[in-house]
Amino acid sequence: MSTIAQGARRPRRARTTSDTRAATRLRTRPRLLLGGGILWIVLFGVLLAGVVAVNVTVLRLNVQLDQAGRESSQLKADIASLRSELSSASASARIETRARNDLGLVPADPDSIAYVELER
Repeated sequence: MSTIAQGARRPRRARTTSDTRAATRLRTRPRLLLGGGILWIVLFGVLLAGVVAVNVTVLRLNVQLDQAGRESSQLKADIASLRSELSSASASARIETRARNDLGLVPADPDSIAYVELER
């Protein structure tokens, strides 16, 4: 070695308690980082479980919405059927009233009805 390099070299000093603590802190930091990594994994796991729970809730609401839509369609069909039935019933009464008043027709007496039987 050259004399310049020898002069630049510092003599080793004895380790003090502060040096030992600093070295211990440096060794324990990876554990903290590892603990922080586990903390992140747990945090992401909880968030993922929350997302899954929200998706399940949305699916349940969609099923209920679909069921309500089917029930609504059924009720609309029932209403249309009842309106048609009501219209038919009122049409018969209206036709009978008009036949009586305008044309002078009367209902046939059930005793005066005769059936004709034809031979084959």
